[in-house]
Amino acid sequence: MNTTASVRMGSIDALRGLTVAAMLLVNNPGDWGHVYAPLLHADWHGFTPTDLIFPLFLFIAGVSMAWSLVPRAVDPLLRPALGRTLLQRALRILLAGALLHVLAWWLFDLPAYRVWGVLQRIALCVAAVGLLAIHARARTHWLVLGALLLGYTALLLGADTLAPWHNPVSRVDTALFAPFLYKYDAITRLGHDPEGLLSSAGAIATTLLGLIAGSWLRAGRRGALAGLALVGLGAGLLLAAVLPFNKNLWTPSYVLWTGGLSILALLLAHQLIDHWHWPAIGRRFGVNAIAAYLGSSVMALVLIASGAWAACFAGLLSLMPAAPKLASLSCALGFVAFWWCVVWLLDRRRVYFKI
Repeated sequence: MNTTASVRMGSIDALRGLTVAAMLLVNNPGDWGHVYAPLLHADWHGFTPTDLIFPLFLFIAGVSMAWSLVPRAVDPLLRPALGRTLLQRALRILLAGALLHVLAWWLFDLPAYRVWGVLQRIALCVAAVGLLAIHARARTHWLVLGALLLGYTALLLGADTLAPWHNPVSRVDTALFAPFLYKYDAITRLGHDPEGLLSSAGAIATTLLGLIAGSWLRAGRRGALAGLALVGLGAGLLLAAVLPFNKNLWTPSYVLWTGGLSILALLLAHQLIDHWHWPAIGRRFGVNAIAAYLGSSVMALVLIASGAWAACFAGLLSLMPAAPKLASLSCALGFVAFWWCVVWLLDRRRVYFKI
């Protein structure tokens, strides 16, 4: 399907929304000591269903640019304005993430402020890939994707170790940003941040793959997209033999594997919603995605700091003392349901917060 105008796809909004709902679910268990294994990230090397959520969100961000930016960037006169708008939005997302971490630092009296985070990574990926969407051709997109994957693979394979704390990604982030990291040991002077600078090379590659996939979807190349998904899955498995799946390092094998799964999810959503007209479940989260994530994060921090979150889990646990993991999951599901009601009301009143 070709278009010369920006078009809003129900499948893209729905898939983005389901991804945000999944983020809320896995980020907010009643108690971190009682969580079902599939709802946890792999400790280091490995892959769980939860490890697909963030790359799927970034992939969908790239797909969205293929529909919102690329058609308008055909006109060279519009490119400067598109670029300014893009960078301003990325800056607002970055500032939102920075302020969220200020709140966490203040509420929990943390030893150091954390520079990097989920919203900061989203901002970086949106800015980098958005500029490519506006100013570069499709061939350049492929060249940049290849350079990111090959260069990052060479760096990681050339390292003496990929162990926690001692791998090159953690060492670079620690040298540049310590102690302002997710984890930092002042005694050993070792640190790590799963959303740090160097591993953003893999995250940008994931977003760029979404841009390419979205462009192919606009062109109606669904068969080619299915083939690309299979190539990504196969290449990811082969590369994982020497460079394991690792979300913390966002390894190239992880990019390829999650990219293949994301393409399949996109094709399935496109077929079910855009062609078979199934209900776009998740769309309401999708049209208020960043606002819902930011608002729910603020609410979660306040509930945890006030003790209300622990009280909620304790109340549920008293109802099901033999099933603490189920009580923990019920707490998370209630949180998602609350925010589902919030975004439903916002959508019903046609209120859409754009950061």
